[in-house]
Amino acid sequence: MTKVQEAQKYLKELGLDGWLLYDFHGNNELARLFLGLTSDSITTRRFFYWIPVKGEPIKIVHAIESHVLDQCAGEKRTFLSWQSLEKEVGRVLKGVKKIAMEYSFKNAIPYISRVDAGTVDLVRSFGVEVVSSGDFLANFTAVLSDEQGQSQIRAGKACDRIVNGAWKWICEQLVNKNAITEYDVQQKIVEEFKKSNLVTDHPPIVAVNAHSADPHYEPLKVGSSVIQRGDFILIDLWAKENVEGAVYGDITRVAVAANKPTDRQLEIFQIVRSAQIAALELVTGRFSQKKRVEGWEVDQAARRVIEDAGYGEFFIHRTGHSIEVSLHGSGAHMDDLEMHDVRPLLPGTCFSIEPGIYLPDEFGVRLEHDVYIHPDGTVEVTGGIEDSLLCLF
Repeated sequence: MTKVQEAQKYLKELGLDGWLLYDFHGNNELARLFLGLTSDSITTRRFFYWIPVKGEPIKIVHAIESHVLDQCAGEKRTFLSWQSLEKEVGRVLKGVKKIAMEYSFKNAIPYISRVDAGTVDLVRSFGVEVVSSGDFLANFTAVLSDEQGQSQIRAGKACDRIVNGAWKWICEQLVNKNAITEYDVQQKIVEEFKKSNLVTDHPPIVAVNAHSADPHYEPLKVGSSVIQRGDFILIDLWAKENVEGAVYGDITRVAVAANKPTDRQLEIFQIVRSAQIAALELVTGRFSQKKRVEGWEVDQAARRVIEDAGYGEFFIHRTGHSIEVSLHGSGAHMDDLEMHDVRPLLPGTCFSIEPGIYLPDEFGVRLEHDVYIHPDGTVEVTGGIEDSLLCLF
Protein backbone atom coordinates (compact mmCIF):
# COMPACT_ATOMS: atom_id res chain seq x y z
CA MET A 1 0.00 0.00 0.00
CA THR A 2 1.38 3.40 -0.97
CA LYS A 3 1.30 6.40 1.38
CA VAL A 4 -1.46 7.93 -0.72
CA GLN A 5 -3.54 4.75 -0.49
CA GLU A 6 -2.95 4.60 3.26
CA ALA A 7 -4.04 8.22 3.58
CA GLN A 8 -7.17 7.48 1.58
CA LYS A 9 -7.97 4.65 3.97
CA TYR A 10 -7.87 7.06 6.92
CA LEU A 11 -9.93 9.63 5.01
CA LYS A 12 -12.62 7.05 4.35
CA GLU A 13 -12.68 5.94 7.99
CA LEU A 14 -13.07 9.57 9.13
CA GLY A 15 -15.72 10.46 6.57
CA LEU A 16 -13.58 13.10 4.84
CA ASP A 17 -13.59 14.04 1.17
CA GLY A 18 -9.86 14.57 1.03
CA TRP A 19 -6.62 15.91 2.47
CA LEU A 20 -5.17 19.18 1.18
CA LEU A 21 -1.47 19.57 1.95
CA TYR A 22 -0.01 23.04 1.62
CA ASP A 23 3.38 24.66 2.10
CA PHE A 24 5.05 28.01 1.58
CA HIS A 25 8.74 28.55 2.28
CA GLY A 26 8.88 25.47 4.50
CA ASN A 27 6.23 26.60 6.98
CA ASN A 28 4.53 23.19 6.92
CA GLU A 29 7.24 20.73 7.89
CA LEU A 30 4.64 18.00 8.41
CA ALA A 31 3.43 18.21 4.81
CA ARG A 32 7.01 18.21 3.60
CA LEU A 33 7.77 15.06 5.60
CA PHE A 34 4.81 13.28 4.05
CA LEU A 35 5.73 14.44 0.55
CA GLY A 36 9.38 13.48 0.87
CA LEU A 37 10.79 17.00 0.60
CA THR A 38 14.14 17.57 2.28
CA SER A 39 15.72 20.71 3.68
CA ASP A 40 17.69 20.93 0.42
CA SER A 41 14.54 21.19 -1.70
CA ILE A 42 14.09 24.69 -3.15
CA THR A 43 10.52 25.75 -2.41
CA THR A 44 10.08 29.50 -2.53
CA ARG A 45 6.53 29.43 -3.94
CA ARG A 46 3.24 28.10 -2.64
CA PHE A 47 2.14 24.60 -3.55
CA PHE A 48 -0.80 22.32 -2.79
CA TYR A 49 -1.11 18.55 -2.93
CA TRP A 50 -4.65 17.23 -3.01
CA ILE A 51 -5.42 13.65 -1.97
CA PRO A 52 -9.09 12.84 -2.61
CA VAL A 53 -10.71 10.06 -0.64
CA LYS A 54 -10.93 8.22 -3.95
CA GLY A 55 -8.96 8.74 -7.13
CA GLU A 56 -5.60 10.18 -8.13
CA PRO A 57 -3.91 13.09 -6.32
CA ILE A 58 -3.50 16.50 -7.90
CA LYS A 59 -0.40 18.71 -7.62
CA ILE A 60 -0.78 22.49 -7.82
CA VAL A 61 2.66 24.03 -8.32
CA HIS A 62 4.09 27.34 -9.51
CA ALA A 63 5.51 27.47 -13.02
CA ILE A 64 8.92 28.53 -11.71
CA GLU A 65 9.07 25.43 -9.48
CA SER A 66 6.94 23.02 -11.46
CA HIS A 67 9.27 20.15 -10.57
CA VAL A 68 8.90 20.47 -6.79
CA LEU A 69 6.46 17.56 -6.41
CA ASP A 70 7.68 15.39 -9.26
CA GLN A 71 8.47 12.61 -6.78
CA CYS A 72 4.78 12.45 -5.85
CA ALA A 73 2.04 10.63 -7.74
CA GLY A 74 -0.75 12.53 -9.45
CA GLU A 75 -1.71 15.02 -12.12
CA LYS A 76 0.33 18.24 -12.25
CA ARG A 77 -1.38 21.60 -12.61
CA THR A 78 0.72 24.75 -12.79
CA PHE A 79 -0.17 28.33 -11.91
CA LEU A 80 1.55 31.64 -12.45
CA SER A 81 -0.58 34.43 -10.99
CA TRP A 82 -2.40 34.56 -7.66
CA GLN A 83 -5.65 34.54 -9.61
CA SER A 84 -4.73 31.32 -11.39
CA LEU A 85 -3.72 29.75 -8.07
CA GLU A 86 -7.11 30.48 -6.53
CA LYS A 87 -8.80 29.18 -9.67
CA GLU A 88 -6.92 25.86 -9.51
CA VAL A 89 -7.67 25.42 -5.79
CA GLY A 90 -11.33 26.11 -6.52
CA ARG A 91 -11.35 23.53 -9.34
CA VAL A 92 -9.86 20.88 -7.07
CA LEU A 93 -12.36 21.57 -4.30
CA LYS A 94 -15.46 21.73 -6.51
CA GLY A 95 -18.19 19.61 -4.92
CA VAL A 96 -16.06 18.91 -1.84
CA LYS A 97 -17.63 19.41 1.60
CA LYS A 98 -15.14 18.42 4.30
CA ILE A 99 -11.35 18.12 4.14
CA ALA A 100 -8.34 17.76 6.41
CA MET A 101 -5.44 20.19 6.63
CA GLU A 102 -2.62 20.82 9.11
CA TYR A 103 -4.98 22.93 11.17
CA SER A 104 -6.08 22.82 14.80
CA PHE A 105 -9.34 24.36 16.00
CA LYS A 106 -8.52 27.29 18.29
CA ASN A 107 -4.87 26.21 17.95
CA ALA A 108 -5.60 23.51 20.54
CA ILE A 109 -2.58 21.47 19.39
CA PRO A 110 0.01 23.96 18.10
CA TYR A 111 2.25 21.21 16.75
CA ILE A 112 -0.42 20.43 14.13
CA SER A 113 -1.38 24.03 13.34
CA ARG A 114 0.93 24.70 10.38
CA VAL A 115 -1.41 26.22 7.77
CA ASP A 116 -1.90 29.97 8.13
CA ALA A 117 -5.36 31.40 8.79
CA GLY A 118 -5.46 33.16 5.42
CA THR A 119 -5.01 29.93 3.50
CA VAL A 120 -7.74 28.31 5.59
CA ASP A 121 -9.93 31.31 4.73
CA LEU A 122 -9.23 30.71 1.04
CA VAL A 123 -10.31 27.08 1.30
CA ARG A 124 -13.42 28.00 3.28
CA SER A 125 -14.35 30.59 0.64
CA PHE A 126 -15.20 27.65 -1.62
CA GLY A 127 -17.76 26.40 0.90
CA VAL A 128 -15.47 23.71 2.29
CA GLU A 129 -15.24 22.74 5.97
CA VAL A 130 -11.66 22.37 7.24
CA VAL A 131 -10.84 19.93 10.05
CA SER A 132 -7.54 18.82 11.54
CA SER A 133 -5.36 16.16 9.93
CA GLY A 134 -4.03 15.41 13.41
CA ASP A 135 -6.17 12.31 13.81
CA PHE A 136 -4.10 10.44 11.23
CA LEU A 137 -1.06 12.58 10.43
CA ALA A 138 1.21 11.04 13.08
CA ASN A 139 0.99 7.71 11.24
CA PHE A 140 3.14 9.33 8.54
CA THR A 141 5.31 11.79 10.47
CA ALA A 142 5.90 10.30 13.93
CA VAL A 143 6.08 6.55 13.27
CA LEU A 144 9.72 5.52 13.08
CA SER A 145 11.28 3.07 10.67
CA ASP A 146 13.02 0.07 12.20
CA GLU A 147 16.40 1.76 11.74
CA GLN A 148 15.13 4.98 13.27
CA GLY A 149 13.85 3.03 16.26
CA GLN A 150 17.28 1.49 16.71
CA SER A 151 18.94 4.89 16.32
CA GLN A 152 16.76 6.22 19.13
CA ILE A 153 17.76 3.34 21.38
CA ARG A 154 21.44 3.95 20.59
CA ALA A 155 21.05 7.68 21.25
CA GLY A 156 19.46 6.96 24.61
CA LYS A 157 22.32 4.65 25.57
CA ALA A 158 24.85 7.28 24.53
CA CYS A 159 23.13 9.97 26.60
CA ASP A 160 23.05 7.60 29.58
CA ARG A 161 26.77 6.89 29.21
CA ILE A 162 27.64 10.57 28.81
CA VAL A 163 25.64 11.77 31.82
CA ASN A 164 27.21 9.07 33.99
CA GLY A 165 30.60 10.27 32.80
CA ALA A 166 29.63 13.82 33.70
CA TRP A 167 28.77 12.79 37.26
CA LYS A 168 32.13 11.07 37.56
CA TRP A 169 33.92 14.14 36.21
CA ILE A 170 32.13 16.46 38.64
CA CYS A 171 33.09 14.20 41.53
CA GLU A 172 36.74 14.12 40.42
CA GLN A 173 36.90 17.90 40.16
CA LEU A 174 35.42 18.36 43.62
CA VAL A 175 37.76 15.79 45.15
CA ASN A 176 40.72 17.56 43.55
CA LYS A 177 39.31 20.94 44.67
CA ASN A 178 39.17 22.27 41.11
CA ALA A 179 36.67 25.10 40.63
CA ILE A 180 33.97 24.15 38.10
CA THR A 181 30.73 25.83 37.10
CA GLU A 182 27.45 24.70 35.58
CA TYR A 183 28.75 26.03 32.26
CA ASP A 184 31.93 23.95 32.54
CA VAL A 185 29.88 20.78 32.95
CA GLN A 186 27.65 21.75 30.04
CA GLN A 187 30.66 22.23 27.79
CA LYS A 188 32.17 18.94 28.96
CA ILE A 189 28.99 17.17 27.81
CA VAL A 190 29.01 19.04 24.47
CA GLU A 191 32.60 17.86 23.98
CA GLU A 192 31.51 14.26 24.65
CA PHE A 193 28.69 14.65 22.10
CA LYS A 194 31.25 15.62 19.46
CA LYS A 195 33.54 12.71 20.38
CA SER A 196 30.58 10.35 20.04
CA ASN A 197 29.49 11.84 16.67
CA LEU A 198 26.24 13.08 18.18
CA VAL A 199 24.45 16.33 17.37
CA THR A 200 21.94 18.40 19.28
CA ASP A 201 19.81 21.48 18.69
CA HIS A 202 20.87 23.07 21.99
CA PRO A 203 23.48 22.48 24.68
CA PRO A 204 22.32 20.55 27.76
CA ILE A 205 20.87 22.04 30.92
CA VAL A 206 23.12 21.87 33.98
CA ALA A 207 21.41 23.46 36.97
CA VAL A 208 22.52 23.65 40.59
CA ASN A 209 20.33 24.16 43.66
CA ALA A 210 17.71 26.91 43.05
CA HIS A 211 18.57 26.95 39.34
CA SER A 212 17.21 23.38 39.09
CA ALA A 213 13.79 24.79 40.04
CA ASP A 214 13.78 26.58 36.67
CA PRO A 215 12.85 23.87 34.13
CA HIS A 216 14.54 25.66 31.21
CA TYR A 217 17.47 27.25 32.98
CA GLU A 218 20.44 27.97 30.70
CA PRO A 219 23.95 28.10 32.20
CA LEU A 220 25.93 30.92 30.62
CA LYS A 221 29.69 31.32 30.40
CA VAL A 222 29.45 34.40 32.59
CA GLY A 223 27.35 34.11 35.72
CA SER A 224 26.72 30.38 36.03
CA SER A 225 27.00 28.90 39.51
CA VAL A 226 30.11 27.27 40.91
CA ILE A 227 29.43 23.65 41.88
CA GLN A 228 30.34 22.79 45.45
CA ARG A 229 30.06 19.85 47.83
CA GLY A 230 26.53 19.50 49.14
CA ASP A 231 24.92 20.96 46.01
CA PHE A 232 21.85 19.52 44.32
CA ILE A 233 22.47 19.12 40.58
CA LEU A 234 20.13 18.51 37.62
CA ILE A 235 21.36 17.57 34.14
CA ASP A 236 19.05 17.42 31.11
CA LEU A 237 20.71 16.31 27.87
CA TRP A 238 19.47 15.33 24.44
CA ALA A 239 21.28 14.31 21.25
CA LYS A 240 21.04 12.10 18.18
CA GLU A 241 23.42 10.40 15.78
CA ASN A 242 24.87 12.64 13.09
CA VAL A 243 23.13 10.91 10.19
CA GLU A 244 20.04 11.70 8.13
CA GLY A 245 16.83 10.48 9.79
CA ALA A 246 18.36 9.86 13.22
CA VAL A 247 16.10 10.17 16.27
CA TYR A 248 16.84 11.93 19.55
CA GLY A 249 17.54 10.45 22.93
CA ASP A 250 16.46 12.79 25.74
CA ILE A 251 17.06 12.15 29.45
CA THR A 252 17.19 14.09 32.72
CA ARG A 253 19.02 13.00 35.86
CA VAL A 254 19.60 14.49 39.30
CA ALA A 255 22.29 14.00 41.94
CA VAL A 256 23.61 15.44 45.18
CA ALA A 257 27.29 16.24 45.64
CA ALA A 258 27.24 14.54 49.03
CA ASN A 259 27.17 11.07 50.57
CA LYS A 260 23.54 11.44 51.61
CA PRO A 261 20.56 13.51 50.39
CA THR A 262 18.49 15.65 52.72
CA ASP A 263 15.09 14.33 53.78
CA ARG A 264 13.45 17.02 51.64
CA GLN A 265 15.45 16.08 48.55
CA LEU A 266 14.66 12.41 49.03
CA GLU A 267 10.95 13.08 49.56
CA ILE A 268 10.61 15.08 46.34
CA PHE A 269 12.68 12.59 44.36
CA GLN A 270 10.51 9.67 45.46
CA ILE A 271 7.28 11.48 44.58
CA VAL A 272 8.55 12.34 41.10
CA ARG A 273 9.83 8.82 40.55
CA SER A 274 6.43 7.41 41.61
CA ALA A 275 4.74 9.72 39.11
CA GLN A 276 7.06 8.53 36.35
CA ILE A 277 6.32 4.90 37.23
CA ALA A 278 2.56 5.54 37.21
CA ALA A 279 2.71 7.06 33.72
CA LEU A 280 4.80 4.20 32.35
CA GLU A 281 2.54 1.57 33.93
CA LEU A 282 -0.49 3.11 32.24
CA VAL A 283 1.18 2.92 28.84
CA THR A 284 2.51 -0.60 29.38
CA GLY A 285 -0.82 -1.84 30.70
CA ARG A 286 -2.88 -0.44 27.84
CA PHE A 287 -0.58 -1.79 25.16
CA SER A 288 -0.43 -5.22 26.79
CA GLN A 289 -4.24 -5.22 26.65
CA LYS A 290 -4.19 -3.84 23.09
CA LYS A 291 -6.24 -0.87 24.23
CA ARG A 292 -6.01 2.76 23.12
CA VAL A 293 -4.14 5.22 25.33
CA GLU A 294 -4.18 8.94 24.64
CA GLY A 295 -1.52 11.50 25.48
CA TRP A 296 -3.60 13.40 28.03
CA GLU A 297 -4.23 10.20 30.00
CA VAL A 298 -0.50 9.63 30.51
CA ASP A 299 -0.15 13.19 31.77
CA GLN A 300 -3.01 12.68 34.21
CA ALA A 301 -1.52 9.42 35.53
CA ALA A 302 1.69 11.22 36.53
CA ARG A 303 0.03 14.46 37.60
CA ARG A 304 -2.39 12.68 39.94
CA VAL A 305 0.50 11.21 41.95
CA ILE A 306 2.11 14.62 42.40
CA GLU A 307 -1.20 16.32 43.22
CA ASP A 308 -2.10 13.64 45.77
CA ALA A 309 1.25 14.26 47.45
CA GLY A 310 0.38 17.95 47.78
CA TYR A 311 2.77 19.32 45.16
CA GLY A 312 0.47 19.78 42.16
CA GLU A 313 1.09 23.52 41.90
CA PHE A 314 4.81 22.85 41.53
CA PHE A 315 4.45 20.56 38.49
CA ILE A 316 4.42 23.30 35.88
CA HIS A 317 4.76 21.51 32.55
CA ARG A 318 3.39 18.53 30.65
CA THR A 319 4.55 15.01 31.45
CA GLY A 320 6.23 14.30 28.14
CA HIS A 321 6.59 14.98 24.43
CA SER A 322 6.76 13.13 21.15
CA ILE A 323 10.28 12.39 19.91
CA GLU A 324 11.47 11.75 16.35
CA VAL A 325 13.98 13.50 14.09
CA SER A 326 12.88 16.64 15.93
CA LEU A 327 13.31 16.69 19.69
CA HIS A 328 9.70 17.76 20.15
CA GLY A 329 7.99 15.70 17.51
CA SER A 330 4.67 15.68 15.72
CA GLY A 331 3.11 12.72 17.51
CA ALA A 332 0.98 12.66 20.64
CA HIS A 333 2.33 14.55 23.64
CA MET A 334 1.77 13.48 27.25
CA ASP A 335 -0.19 16.62 27.94
CA ASP A 336 -3.38 17.60 29.73
CA LEU A 337 -1.98 20.87 31.05
CA GLU A 338 -0.64 23.03 28.26
CA MET A 339 -3.03 21.38 25.82
CA HIS A 340 -5.54 18.52 25.90
CA ASP A 341 -3.91 16.00 23.59
CA VAL A 342 -6.46 13.35 22.67
CA ARG A 343 -4.26 11.75 20.03
CA PRO A 344 -3.39 8.11 20.66
CA LEU A 345 0.09 6.73 21.24
CA LEU A 346 0.96 4.67 18.18
CA PRO A 347 3.13 1.60 17.67
CA GLY A 348 6.45 2.65 16.20
CA THR A 349 6.56 5.99 18.03
CA CYS A 350 8.76 7.40 20.77
CA PHE A 351 8.10 9.89 23.55
CA SER A 352 9.46 11.09 26.88
CA ILE A 353 8.04 10.68 30.37
CA GLU A 354 9.44 13.49 32.51
CA PRO A 355 7.39 14.62 35.51
CA GLY A 356 8.87 17.20 37.83
CA ILE A 357 8.45 19.19 41.02
CA TYR A 358 10.03 22.66 41.14
CA LEU A 359 10.34 24.41 44.49
CA PRO A 360 11.25 28.09 43.97
CA ASP A 361 14.45 29.22 45.66
CA GLU A 362 15.14 25.62 46.78
CA PHE A 363 15.63 22.98 44.08
CA GLY A 364 13.75 21.04 41.43
CA VAL A 365 13.54 17.37 40.51
CA ARG A 366 12.77 16.22 36.99
CA LEU A 367 13.23 12.60 35.99
CA GLU A 368 13.14 11.83 32.30
CA HIS A 369 13.46 8.67 30.30
CA ASP A 370 12.20 7.84 26.83
CA VAL A 371 9.71 5.22 25.75
CA TYR A 372 9.84 3.47 22.39
CA ILE A 373 6.77 1.50 21.40
CA HIS A 374 7.89 -1.22 19.02
CA PRO A 375 5.73 -1.97 15.97
CA ASP A 376 4.37 -5.07 17.74
CA GLY A 377 3.27 -2.98 20.73
CA THR A 378 6.15 -3.92 23.03
CA VAL A 379 6.96 -0.99 25.32
CA GLU A 380 10.67 -0.32 25.92
CA VAL A 381 12.21 2.30 28.19
CA THR A 382 15.27 3.84 26.53
CA GLY A 383 17.98 6.03 27.99
CA GLY A 384 18.05 4.23 31.32
CA ILE A 385 16.18 4.78 34.58
CA GLU A 386 17.21 6.64 37.72
CA ASP A 387 15.48 4.64 40.44
CA SER A 388 17.25 6.19 43.43
CA LEU A 389 18.73 9.60 44.05
CA LEU A 390 22.39 9.52 43.08
CA CYS A 391 24.98 10.59 45.66
CA LEU A 392 28.36 11.55 44.20
CA PHE A 393 30.30 10.69 47.38
